[in-house]
Formats: sequence, structure tokens, C-alpha cells
Amino acid sequence: MSLAVAEHPRELYRDPIYDGATDPVVVIDADGCWWMFYTQRRATHPDPGPGVAWVHGSRIGVARSRDGRRWSYAGTLEPDAVGLQLAPDGPAREVDRTHWAPEVVFDGARWRMYLTEIDGIPDRWPGYARAIVEYVSDDLTSWRRVGRLDLPTDRAIDAAVTRTPDGRWRLWYKDEGADSVTMSAVSDDLSDWRHEGVAIGGRPHEGPAVFELGGQWWMIVDEWRGMGVHVSDDAVTWRRQGGPDEVVLGAGSVPGRGFGHHGAPVRDGGTLWYYFFAQPATTPDDGADGAGAAEIDARRCAVYRVRLRVDGGRLVCEAEPAD
Repeated sequence: MSLAVAEHPRELYRDPIYDGATDPVVVIDADGCWWMFYTQRRATHPDPGPGVAWVHGSRIGVARSRDGRRWSYAGTLEPDAVGLQLAPDGPAREVDRTHWAPEVVFDGARWRMYLTEIDGIPDRWPGYARAIVEYVSDDLTSWRRVGRLDLPTDRAIDAAVTRTPDGRWRLWYKDEGADSVTMSAVSDDLSDWRHEGVAIGGRPHEGPAVFELGGQWWMIVDEWRGMGVHVSDDAVTWRRQGGPDEVVLGAGSVPGRGFGHHGAPVRDGGTLWYYFFAQPATTPDDGADGAGAAEIDARRCAVYRVRLRVDGGRLVCEAEPAD
């Protein structure tokens, strides 16, 4: 069962280099500037390689906005001797590593990024280790590499980090080595992490996003058929919203024939927005996650957003009204 939004959300952003903007996370700095960090899939690369190489070899794209609706491309985060540096010209045509799914949080003093890194450019899913690596920044443009998080798996991707009601920080991530469920780890200081185990099990999924709204905690996960919603009183113990097949941003509630995928929330005053991506021209033959798409048009991605609110104890997604 899919609970559709009132109307289709509007397209907000396309990556001007490879038209593959995915996994968006949005933050607002102290000057009121909106920053979007995203996986820059190589959807229109003329020769990305065989298989699923086009969803690898990606950099982290960056876009900026004054209002969260009209976005301008700012470049990509390019590796250097210290970590990552914003380069306005974008990526080189040939790259030697893969960067996925940035998570960006402010710890009260500086910005932290938790980035999925893969050596090389895999053309298939199995056989390649993944790691979540921390970076820190004072200005969102220059990022110093801190190091790989010590997690009990070499298949960790899709970090989500926030401070929880007990005052500690928690990390949620997809463990591809554990049937693609969400694991959690906890830290008092964002330096030492202790593994807690499975946070959300059951049906395979990815891209956890965790936030507080309406006096409860919520987790949205990408099930490649829409987004599963889970709710908690303490951000530790979770229960699913609705039955096992209920999703938001499922078929029919986003443009095209696909689904809403991997996103993240940002709070703008009293409004909580959820930014996510979809592949408007994908078809069922391309696979639920769209990675099987052979045609360039089916590979193209766009970023959208919906407003999140709680109605009768349930999380609801609302498309913005037309201008």
C-alpha cells in the first residue's frame, strides 16, 4: 500500500554535468545559504564502463540556493592531499574511486561529513568493500579527512547521524553484508563509536534518514518501491508505520513510473522538508532501484522535496502547491 502525496512534487534540481543527482542532503549555514550535497551519478557519461559502473565513479556534487527551491551548481568535492576541496569546474572525465551518499551535520562547532567511499569503479555489486569515512569543515567547501569509522563490516554505506534524546550521537547505516538492513552505532563524542546492532530489520532497504517531528522520532528508509516509515519514542526502538507493505513516495506519487529514493530532511524554521531523488523516465525493466537502466534517459535523475508533517500520529508527505 502506498500513501500518495496530494500531487506530484515538483522537480527542483538536475545535475548539469552528468544529470545523475541522487542521495541529496541539504543544510542551511549561519548566513542563510542552502547547500545541497549529493552523489553525482554518471548518468550521461559517454563511456562509463559496463554493468553498474555508471552509478560508481561518482563525486559529491554541490549546489547552492537562497530559498531551497532554486538551485545553482557549485561544483564537486575533489580529493586532494588533505581531504576534499570544492572545485567549481566539476570532476575529471577519468576517476579512480567512488564517493556515495554524503551525510552532513553541524556538531555545534563545525560541520562533519560522513561519506561512503569505494576504491575503484565497480561494474557489479558484489566483491567490493565499502567504508564510511568522516571529514570535517569550517566553511562547507574545504574538508579535512579524519578517517574511516570503526564499524564491524566492510559493506557499510549510507550514513545518517544525529543527536538522540539520551544526549548521545547515533549513526545509522546500511550493512550490505547483513542482508541490507539498518544498523546503528552510538557515540558520546563523535570520536569513538560502539556498535549497537540491528535498528531496522526485515525487508532489505537503504538510505536511512532520522529526525524528530511532532514529539516523536521518525526514520525513513528506501525500499526501492517507495519509502518505509518507522517511528520511535527514543530513537532506539522502532516500530513500522502501517503494515509491512505500506510506503510513502511510492508508485504514482512521484513523476514518471518510478519511486522516491534515498533522501534526507532539513528544518527551515517551523517547516521540515524532505529532499529525495527519482528517475522520471525509468521503467519496471530497469529494476526497482533504476540501476539496471541501459538507456541514458532512464538513467537520468532529479531532486524533489516534500513537506513532512504529523497528522493523527502518522507521518505525512505533502507536495508544495503550484505557484
